[in-house]
Order: sequence, then structure tokens, then C-alpha cells
Amino acid sequence: MALGFHGAVGLSLLLLSAAPAVPAAPAGIANGKDVLRAMHDRYRHDWYRTLTFRQTSTTHNPDGTSKSEIWYEAALLPGDLRIDMGEPGQGNGALIADGTLTRFRAGKVTTSRPFIHMLMVLGFDVYRQPARRTIEEAAGQGFDLTKLHQDTWKGAPVYVVGADAGDLKTKQFWIDRKSLLFVRLIEPDQQDPSKTDDTRFTDYRKVSPGWVAAGVDLYVDGRYAFSERYADIEVNPKLDPAIFDPRRFGQLHWEK
Repeated sequence: MALGFHGAVGLSLLLLSAAPAVPAAPAGIANGKDVLRAMHDRYRHDWYRTLTFRQTSTTHNPDGTSKSEIWYEAALLPGDLRIDMGEPGQGNGALIADGTLTRFRAGKVTTSRPFIHMLMVLGFDVYRQPARRTIEEAAGQGFDLTKLHQDTWKGAPVYVVGADAGDLKTKQFWIDRKSLLFVRLIEPDQQDPSKTDDTRFTDYRKVSPGWVAAGVDLYVDGRYAFSERYADIEVNPKLDPAIFDPRRFGQLHWEK
């Protein structure tokens, strides 16, 4: 879920112009750990456990052409995400579970490696798991939680965790100050660290309970590279935990 499928396509950086000053942070928010705790506390009793949706995934090529395909995604929070590329049941896609990313073709494993999906951690898991776990995951992925400054994003004040003001290269995440929802992640590209990835969660929609960003835009060094648009969003559907078992990826799937 845009949770995108980070790693399938490169992400990016779009430089920002100078933003107007915003008010000082509320008392009690002094660093990135405080931001993550506040995010958790805001929605700890008002967030879904499971989520499914149909995703239109579009690759935007440098020559101006684009190609779209339909993916089906299911999440069991915290930590588990299943992506069926094409019709569920064909066994093509990826699974993130127990800190491991496993990819499949025709139900067979093609690759498997340790992976912490920070888009999922910051956009979804943070509201369902203990704050200390999110703090450990963010720190473990190289985000400097001692660094915190304020900026604006799309006209709204945000917390920026992990980098100094004006630094749009260092690993950092942006959180809307009012809603405490995740809106932006900047980090080096996983395949080419000389490039900078910039991922934005857009089109937040209120669901019951919680919120879902129905759009994700991904950039690589300022170039629009990939987008995700969600439809048929369902929160707290009944899901069989076995669909997140990599040994059964080609045998089981969720009903769309």
C-alpha cells in the first residue's frame, strides 16, 4: 500500500522553496521520539487492524509515457502486508511479514531478504503498535530522532524528524502537526544511494476507524516516477492470517 511497494520502483526528491515560519511546537514535543509517541497516543484507540484495497499502480517513464497495472493489497497491522500483482490467486506479488520481504512469481519465491517497510511503519503501524517499537524501528533504519524542526507542507504546519532545516537529503519523515498523520518520507534510494527518494502520502480519507491516504506519489531526484491510487478501500475486513504466510502465498489469497 503505498505503503507502496517500496523497492519495486525507485522513489525521489522534489526540492522545496522556502516555507513561512510556523508556530513553536506544543509543550512536550522536543524530538522525534515525542512525535512518534504523540502519533501513537492520538489514534491508539481509533485505528483499524486490517485493511484491503485495489490499487492502480502507474510507472511514469522519463520519456513521458506511462504504464499502469492493478494490484490488490491486504494489511494486517502491525507489520504484515500482502501485494498481489494482477488477479489474486495467480501467485504473483510480494509479502512483507516478520521483518522480511519475499517476492513471488507463479507462487514460487524469487527473492527474500530482511526489510523494514518505513512507509508502512510511519503510515500505519505506528498507530497500532507500542511507541517504543516504532522508535526502535525508525532509529534502526538510520533516522536521527534527536533532530526535529518545523516546516510547512501543502500549506499546513508539519514536524520534520531526522534532518536540520533546509536539508532535503538526509533521511527524514514529515508529520502533519494537526492531524499527526504521516505525509512525507525522504531517504537515499535503496538501489542507487547517490539518488534521493521522496514519497508523499496524499488524499487522506476518513474511515471508521482511522484514516487512509488514497494516493501515494513517488519521486526520484525530482522526477515523478511512480504513483498509486486506491479504490474499494475496506477497513477491518475479516482476513485469514494464513494469507500472510510465505509458504502459502500461491495457495491462498484474500477475497476482493
